[in-house]
Amino acid sequence: MGASTCLNAASALAQTQTPSAAATQQETDNPAQLLEGEQLEFEAQQLAYDNESDTVTARGDVILRGEDGSVRADQIVWDRGSGQILATGNIRFVDDRGNQLYTESLELNDKFEAGAMDDLLLALRAGGRLAARSGGRGEDGTVVLTDAAYTACAVTAEDGCAKNPSWRVTADRVTFDPDENRVMFKGAMLELFGARILPLPGLSLRTDGGAESGFLVPDLRITEVNGLELSGDYYWRISDNQDLSLGASVFTSVAPMARGQWRHLTEKGAYQVTGFATVSSRVADFTGVPTTESDPRGYLFANGRFQFSPEWSLTGSLRVASDRTFLRRYDLSRDDRLRSTINLERIDDDSYFSLAGWATQTLRINAEQGQIPVAIPALDYRKRIDEPVLGGKFELQANTLGLIRNDGQDTQRAFAGARWDLRKLTGLGQVVTFTGLLRGDVYHTQNSLSTQTEIYRGNEGWTGRGIATAAMDVEWPFVGEAFGGTQVLTPRVQIVASPKIRNLAVPNEDARAIDLEDSNLFALNRFPGYDRVEDGARVTWGIDWSLTKPGWRVKTTVGQSYRLDDQREVFPDGTGLSEKVSDFVGRTEVRYRDYLQFTHRFRLDKDNLAIRRNEIDATIGSQRTYFEVGYLRLNRDIQTVEDLQDREEFRVAARVAFNRNWSAFGSGVFNLTGADEDPTFAPDGFEPIRTRLGVAYQDDCIEMGLTWRRDFITAGDAERGNTFQLFFALRNLGFQ
Repeated sequence: MGASTCLNAASALAQTQTPSAAATQQETDNPAQLLEGEQLEFEAQQLAYDNESDTVTARGDVILRGEDGSVRADQIVWDRGSGQILATGNIRFVDDRGNQLYTESLELNDKFEAGAMDDLLLALRAGGRLAARSGGRGEDGTVVLTDAAYTACAVTAEDGCAKNPSWRVTADRVTFDPDENRVMFKGAMLELFGARILPLPGLSLRTDGGAESGFLVPDLRITEVNGLELSGDYYWRISDNQDLSLGASVFTSVAPMARGQWRHLTEKGAYQVTGFATVSSRVADFTGVPTTESDPRGYLFANGRFQFSPEWSLTGSLRVASDRTFLRRYDLSRDDRLRSTINLERIDDDSYFSLAGWATQTLRINAEQGQIPVAIPALDYRKRIDEPVLGGKFELQANTLGLIRNDGQDTQRAFAGARWDLRKLTGLGQVVTFTGLLRGDVYHTQNSLSTQTEIYRGNEGWTGRGIATAAMDVEWPFVGEAFGGTQVLTPRVQIVASPKIRNLAVPNEDARAIDLEDSNLFALNRFPGYDRVEDGARVTWGIDWSLTKPGWRVKTTVGQSYRLDDQREVFPDGTGLSEKVSDFVGRTEVRYRDYLQFTHRFRLDKDNLAIRRNEIDATIGSQRTYFEVGYLRLNRDIQTVEDLQDREEFRVAARVAFNRNWSAFGSGVFNLTGADEDPTFAPDGFEPIRTRLGVAYQDDCIEMGLTWRRDFITAGDAERGNTFQLFFALRNLGFQ
């Protein structure tokens, strides 16, 4: 049925693209009177009326319009007495929902409800096509098709000729309910490239693009630890604003795993809850000699957002795993920590308020959970003053944070501050920004000796400090022509001064990962958080240069800072900021259309120009064929702080398209860190972390492929090994 029906449908579709002429010949004295008071409108080359039979006959590019749709055909005969409409020849019928029916013969009533038809093609508005040998309307208003087929693929090629779809669902009987926007199949069978591969009992779908209850196509995977895995799910569309998915995975080497997902859209927001549960062996003790136990295991993930008003909102998430290796063993996630959060926010044009809290579960094998803090509460409030103060913008801020640990240091912090900014443009084109900042901090800490790194502890008990910062920033852009494009050269100088600050008297919880780079070169405080503040006086210089020409975009920046006094106690050696003269930092970006993207970030030692940071990210190619490479080298030689160890990593990925729809792809992550750079890191010099290879097919309505992945790191019962996965997705059917 498919080839001939698609050919007829394609011909009908092509013919409907020719505009029809209005009636040019009338075979009645006054045809307008025939339609007076009726709800139907005709356009045709010929229009005739038979008084005896009370019928209207229209011929030649006929268009019949009503309140519930329209019909285009070679000929239409309308029996005004019975209300029956018979259309013949190259028919296109469009109903009030936008669905289009193509056939050669069609019966309608004056309410535009279709009756008997043969060799038809139904193009659904939400996508997808139904073809059938015959069809008709049932007493309940549904359209019943026999010997039918459905596909979401195009049935015509670019040249307008018919083509066979990549996949289709054939059925003995198909029922289309236009009121419910639902298509139901009886005796459905999935065909892939002409081969019948899978029965689909109880299959149904919606024509308005909405989801429909039913079974999803199974997922097939083979892993080193769990063996062959077959996963299946049932999707239950409870209502338009809530649904439930229930599924299970069956393994050849371990017990089955159950899962479920609940999603709910309310008047104020939406939330979802996902859970996994099983029983399997796990490593219960990673210290000394590992022990293995068989226990219930699982993972719970929930998140949501609620908007109570244009200003007020509440967001939250919950992520909890039964143990540290469950997610990796079952390939659910590679995160090394799970963070649960809650945040109440109020945002308007001039203020911001946040009351938040979070807890973190570590999944790192050697980390101590008792050292991981719980943050309650974390409050942040900012208020921008509408009226200018001394010509500039004035902003107030208040912040509190409480960190609680079971086996570590507890810290509470509160501060209040104000910031003033004035931005001016001089007559010579210089952009000058003046900034002033005042802040007062209060800290309280307990059990500080449990923190191993001394400079992170702070004083036991209550501690206060004051912060004052003044800055002036001058940018002077020069614009001109160069290399067939436009270049912009912008020298920049910044002066920042702060009195001595009691940095080491307070604990450091949020400003540990300090490293000079291009992104923080001109920051008032190069530390990433609030607990450490850069004091003293410094001068920072930088030069930005950019070139824009057709297809090309080049940007580069380089800079350095000079401090008037030493700050060796607050900046560890190796960060590039511990001496009076900082290291050189910079970034270069090159882009050519959407074909080439290249970014290089660096930090050079001020004394010998040794590379302390070398980071490269490059992509070349199109969406279908491309090559990506990434390289990171941190050579800071910092041995006193565990947060700033050296690292070296290489990443590569590629995809090559061949034929029209096929492609091969691969990727790899490789650790190049040596034991001399980080004695605590397991790999020594070179070790693959994971690699992936695969082949995929993709066209306008199907995506499928086979992937091989190898993990090289063992973490407890999440052992290293190979994973093979077959993925499969069909457009419009919601298959995973």
